[in-house]
Amino acid sequence: MDRKARAQELRDIQERHYNCCQAVLIPFAEELGMDHETAYRLAAHFGGGMRRQATCGAVTGALMALGLLGRGEEPIAVDFQERFRREAGSLDCGDLVQAALDRGEEKKPSCDRLIALAVDMVEDFAREA
Repeated sequence: MDRKARAQELRDIQERHYNCCQAVLIPFAEELGMDHETAYRLAAHFGGGMRRQATCGAVTGALMALGLLGRGEEPIAVDFQERFRREAGSLDCGDLVQAALDRGEEKKPSCDRLIALAVDMVEDFAREA
């Protein structure tokens, strides 16, 4: 299963909630040998913009994944965030959710779209290495 499909599979699980950060991080973490539960717990407080509608969980999960992939240099993080902001319109969960609502889009589909964007971008950065 590809990483984007795995992320969506996690988001679709009804018995256990996977926030945006967990959904982005876990597909990469599992491939790199981190067990599922450890990745789940590591990313627990980064959903919902660190539970404060601050930095989007898809962004924080992507930055964690980039670090696991050996792309932990500051210029990589800055470039990732600039590209994400250009594509999504913001880095902040609150702004992203509000923009989706203003467009008439529900929160979960909007978040799922941002998770897919983040996974694609991490894969792009990994290929650029």
